Amino acid sequence: MRPTDPRYGILWAAMLVTAAHAMPAVAQSPGLDASVEAMSDERRRGISWSDGDPALRLGLSVPVTDGLSIESAATGLWGSTRHGGADGVIDAGLNWTRQLGGWRLSAQGRYHMFPGASGQDYGEVGAVAGFLLGPASIDFGAHYAPHQSAIGGDNLYLSIAGAIALPNTPFTLSGHVGRSSGDADDPARSARLRPDGTYGDHGVALDWYRGRWFAGLRYSGTSIGGPARRDAGDTLIARAGFSF
Repeated sequence: MRPTDPRYGILWAAMLVTAAHAMPAVAQSPGLDASVEAMSDERRRGISWSDGDPALRLGLSVPVTDGLSIESAATGLWGSTRHGGADGVIDAGLNWTRQLGGWRLSAQGRYHMFPGASGQDYGEVGAVAGFLLGPASIDFGAHYAPHQSAIGGDNLYLSIAGAIALPNTPFTLSGHVGRSSGDADDPARSARLRPDGTYGDHGVALDWYRGRWFAGLRYSGTSIGGPARRDAGDTLIARAGFSF
């Protein structure tokens, strides 16, 4: 879709209107979740999508059947250089989760749409296997975006993440390491998601939860060097929000 395509406006408006109507009823609807979050920088896999500027995200999860839900989120980017001047990103797709003993298995399909930009939309699929150890968890993830012109090739992201709820406190400590790789059919376009080719990212976060409110501080870093390090270097990110 092109930025002038009215479907972009419809998608963006529908996301906001749906969430606005759903939020008051969420507390009375088991399984339905909505959230609003503000952050000092929108970073994904160690790379800023908002050019280092603050961003606002609205999220909504709607259960379909046992273990299957529709997941969507709208994030304001307000002219993202990385994504062709996009005013935002709308992430929409399905999430399937199944508990097998101590293992939690999930599979996702996501399509990323970029209002205000042309030829930037792309999709990816992923799977996560997580294991619970008392108050701690560990997740092994793999996400793959097949060959698409919007990202100049394909992209594979492998990660390991862990989290632990600190006893007798409202805090959770978490961390992760990840690696992005793939083929580059068009180096200029592939630099959008992998500005330095194959690279690694890592992060540590401390989050506070109290009822419907949450806040946190996250460190994010990558192995990216040289000119490509812009908006991909070490940084601290603050976030705060509430859920329904």
